[in-house]
Amino acid sequence: MALLADVADAGSLTAAAEKLNYTVSAVSQQVRRLEEEVGQPLLERLPRGVRLTDAGAVLAARARRIALELRAAQAELDGLSGLRGGTLRLGSFPTASSSLLPLVLSRFLRDHPGVALHVRSALQDDLVEALHTREVELALLWDYPWNRFADADVTSSVLLDDPSVLVVPRDGPLAGRSDVSIASLRDQPWIVRSRRHPVGEVLLRSCLARGFEPTIAYQAQDYQETQAMVAAGLGIALAPRLGLTNLRDDVRLVHPAASDRVASRRILLAHLRDRGSSPAARAIVGYFREATSTLSLETSGSGQLGSVGPGSVTPGRAAVPTGRARGRAPDPPVTGA
Repeated sequence: MALLADVADAGSLTAAAEKLNYTVSAVSQQVRRLEEEVGQPLLERLPRGVRLTDAGAVLAARARRIALELRAAQAELDGLSGLRGGTLRLGSFPTASSSLLPLVLSRFLRDHPGVALHVRSALQDDLVEALHTREVELALLWDYPWNRFADADVTSSVLLDDPSVLVVPRDGPLAGRSDVSIASLRDQPWIVRSRRHPVGEVLLRSCLARGFEPTIAYQAQDYQETQAMVAAGLGIALAPRLGLTNLRDDVRLVHPAASDRVASRRILLAHLRDRGSSPAARAIVGYFREATSTLSLETSGSGQLGSVGPGSVTPGRAAVPTGRARGRAPDPPVTGA
């Protein structure tokens, strides 16, 4: 069909053959074959050149529209590969969405404004389901040493080890310490998210490993509420560092003693194993790596973790380094759990 349109535009078989770098015989054979397929003459041979029959005009018009659509499709594909267009759907969970993800999204959109990003925030099971149903192409997940993420249809890689830290009152006796042993906190009341929340299990395992069960003074619904109860003096808390994005100025963060081996959670980037990655998905992985390699999870100082403003991503200053990007070994599991 495309050849028929070329013949019509050129005005003769000879001119079309020269334009396409074919022989006249080859062009003539292709036209005859097409006429046999449709069962009608498509060209009227004239003393000087050719003219389309009514049937030929119909097919030539269709061929031109198809050629335009093919060129448009190729342009769109080129745009996708060049990250000038397309859509990328991501899945995330709240503490990652409020800390790590803004750094990634702001930098990616700055460099690739033509790509439409859509993010779904959900609980872990819903995120895994969204990967399986292809509602999202990439998802941020997490796990702990005793419940490593495993799904035969999903591939994941470790972006970051998110350390567990103690949240203590600013004016309390623990605030000036660089680290504190879990055993020394036997008599402390604790603020927890809930006994069913993963960080509640981290606390329970850590305390049981030192021979006691924590006394729960308050069960909070989020980490801001947790910080508020700590600041009020109701107790102390254990939380993943990424969960403390907006740190209150009346609390302080302290490391559990290294000898306690309090578990860190791993932050994972996952995708469906048998799904080919889009150009945008392949590109944004590099932005995740960059963000996790520069994100400071220090416990000293102030400021908003994961801020996208100037100077927001800085290497750790003094304090004990806490975050570890992919490539370093994860924290060992709690002993005696």
